[in-house]
Amino acid sequence: MPYRAGPARGLFMKEIYLDHSATTPLSEGVKQTMREVMEIYGNPSSLHTLGNAAHEVLENARRQVCRTLGVRRPAAGELIFTSCGSESDNLAVLGSAFAKPRRQGMRVVTTDSEHPGVERAMQALEARGFEVVRIRTRGGELDWEQYAGALRGRVFLVSMMMVNNETGAQYDLARAFAMAKERDSDIVTHTDAVQGYLKCRFTPAALGADLVTLSAHKIHGPKGVGALYVSPDALRRRDIVPCLLGGGQEAGFRSGTENLIGIAGFGRAAEEGFAALDDNIAAMRALRERTVAALGGLPVTLNLPAGRCAPHILNLTLPGIRSETMLHELSRNGICVSNGSACSSHHPQPSAALIAFGLTPAQAGCSIRVSFSAANTPQQIDVFADCLRGALGRLVRA
Repeated sequence: MPYRAGPARGLFMKEIYLDHSATTPLSEGVKQTMREVMEIYGNPSSLHTLGNAAHEVLENARRQVCRTLGVRRPAAGELIFTSCGSESDNLAVLGSAFAKPRRQGMRVVTTDSEHPGVERAMQALEARGFEVVRIRTRGGELDWEQYAGALRGRVFLVSMMMVNNETGAQYDLARAFAMAKERDSDIVTHTDAVQGYLKCRFTPAALGADLVTLSAHKIHGPKGVGALYVSPDALRRRDIVPCLLGGGQEAGFRSGTENLIGIAGFGRAAEEGFAALDDNIAAMRALRERTVAALGGLPVTLNLPAGRCAPHILNLTLPGIRSETMLHELSRNGICVSNGSACSSHHPQPSAALIAFGLTPAQAGCSIRVSFSAANTPQQIDVFADCLRGALGRLVRA
């Protein structure tokens, strides 16, 4: 039976949602928490009773997120709530670049396949005279020889994503950050962990990360809420300065009245995801493996990372069929996948991440991403594979 999603009302009928790397639906627990917090309308910065109640909601959510990072008693400024992962990336990259005058013009080391939230910030630094070295990630692995060479310069920041949002490649950050700290203990280490958070088990301390970017809407929390973790060492060294100025909220690192409803939802989503972390990872890995098996024999190329990969992302290249064409074909059957990062899906250029992985521009333009959550079922995977098989048959003949 086809899974059809009509224009408006059909959006919530029987679609098979396999685009969880773009965003995730709110969990029922998150919805409930957000409904409750809607009634707490005080400003968290106000000193009266309603303000105190709002402040407690804010700090409870901060503790909930911090516990997932192995932090029991967060210090002031150790977790900064922002509007999204991209803002957190900008705060990490630009905030560390301008924290100390001596960093002007120094070197930043990143990868050639970062999320636009990091890459555009790097381009902004280059325009201001900083040197940016982008480490190759062909096949989903860091070029360690190039990286070792890059660390020999005057480096103040290493920023590398934990999991690539298009290929699922999981980089060995513990090794990379250890190499940086051995070269110079004052080098700031940052990871955009948006695609790894509650998909992979980690703590900033185990990674050696000074700064960690998080986002709520990738873990069944609301859109419009992110966070930046700042290690005690980075706080002590004053490694970042604010990029958004105003009333000095979030320990002075991010001004603006906090999005209390969204932050409460973030905290609840973090708590729920962490409680089921191992089970969720196992479920997503099983779904990914089932998809790989179900696609066997089809004329598609699976873009599998050479090293470690996250459990929830699978990228594949179609035989001469533009990804947009296949997306529309699958969507007519109620199946939601993507052609890469939702943050750059409206730009006509081929995916930089897939080019860095080793695909040609033509191949990148014919690639789709399937991404899972633990809520998906094996039966949905089978329906997806059947629909893809039928679509390939029709489109290849055409």
